[in-house]
Amino acid sequence: MRLPSRIERHQLPYYLKVFNRHTDKPMGYLGNVSVDGLMLISEWPMLTDARFDMRLKIPGQDGQIHFVDFYATCQWSQEDATPGSYDSGFSLVAPPAEYVELVQVLRQYFAFSPKVTSPQ
Repeated sequence: MRLPSRIERHQLPYYLKVFNRHTDKPMGYLGNVSVDGLMLISEWPMLTDARFDMRLKIPGQDGQIHFVDFYATCQWSQEDATPGSYDSGFSLVAPPAEYVELVQVLRQYFAFSPKVTSPQ
């Protein structure tokens, strides 16, 4: 599979924590997201070409925590400019609808487009 050379991503440093779905241990934080992938910022380098079972825990308007579970394959991992941090790029082959919805919500939330006002 050939990935596009340029994927639109939205920066999210240190807001949403990513967990290992089976152990519930934190893996790191979302650095950015797109429908097809994400960048994870973590304390450790990730094994490339390995598939990871990941989970996001999203607080809902109902006060409950909602899980977004997905599989992602690590494409690359490198040390960040910040000592002790690693950036790793993951691709999602078949992201679940909840993940796609989350990306769309985050895109709207972080969009800095001017608000349209109605004439008075």
